Amino acid sequence: MSDQLFPDDGSRPQRPETDAERRRRRAQFLRDLAEARELRDRVQPRRAKAARLRHAMRMRTFRW
Repeated sequence: MSDQLFPDDGSRPQRPETDAERRRRRAQFLRDLAEARELRDRVQPRRAKAARLRHAMRMRTFRW
């Protein structure tokens, strides 16, 4: 997948990216990740419920 984002044919700009560009790319990635998680939860509700319960148990047993 990284090959698709940054092909190695010299088309990527050589200047370092700014913080704003990096934050924009990160925000898009996190939106895509959340969308994929929602889709998976919709198509596999039993697995999603089990994951929610496991996460809740981890949170309850976590020590600060």
